[in-house]
Amino acid sequence: MKQQFKSIILIVIVLSIALSACNAAADTNKTIRIASDATWPPFEYIDETTKEVVGFDIDLINAVAEKEGLNIEIVPTEWDALLAGVSQCQYDAAISSITITEDRQKTMLFTEPYLAAGQILTVASGNTDITGIDALEGKTVGAQIGTTGAIEIETMAGVTLKTYDTVDLAYLDLSNGQIDAVVADYPTAIIFVGQSNGALVFAGDVFTAESYGIAVCNQNQDLLAKLNAGLKAVIDEGGIAPLEAKWLSASQE
Repeated sequence: MKQQFKSIILIVIVLSIALSACNAAADTNKTIRIASDATWPPFEYIDETTKEVVGFDIDLINAVAEKEGLNIEIVPTEWDALLAGVSQCQYDAAISSITITEDRQKTMLFTEPYLAAGQILTVASGNTDITGIDALEGKTVGAQIGTTGAIEIETMAGVTLKTYDTVDLAYLDLSNGQIDAVVADYPTAIIFVGQSNGALVFAGDVFTAESYGIAVCNQNQDLLAKLNAGLKAVIDEGGIAPLEAKWLSASQE
């Protein structure tokens, strides 16, 4: 009887170990849902030919995932829903030109920074009134809703903020003379100025110090560690420079 009991215990232990191994394998192969607002060229946007999300950030997250053997899915998501979704862990992570701020760090985790960015003003080339952020009183400035650029303008006395669902609509209104300026991340602004054939120019210099990071569900420290490890490997191998050459330099031509 004792021998039979020992045999049963042994079987239970073996099954438990096997089940744990299966669960570990399942976790390894789990699809990680990465949200991205595909309206921010050259960082993330929909390729008109393939209908897939492409850009600097997409190439980067794919490289990071490859380093760590992660199975990822890019989920196109509107900006506000993206931030709320990561905060509530509806998405595992997000990469979408997201600047690391103290306020956002209250509800989500961030990897180490992967690119320096800051806010800059864009105006029509014939505009001689706006030379920088100190010359915005009485002006109307466009920005994508919920971005750090919009938040900066909201703090400025005498300046009217007009928000847009996507940043391209702000630049369209600027080109049509509907607003006086647009504020956006410098790397994003580069492409719109570059594609304007001289119709749009920068007004002043970058006026904030910001960095992009990958946002992560605040309940997933393990994923944060893996993304940081993969990101470090990409950076250490010089993987950022080719992405800058591919996506950022080309956008200035």
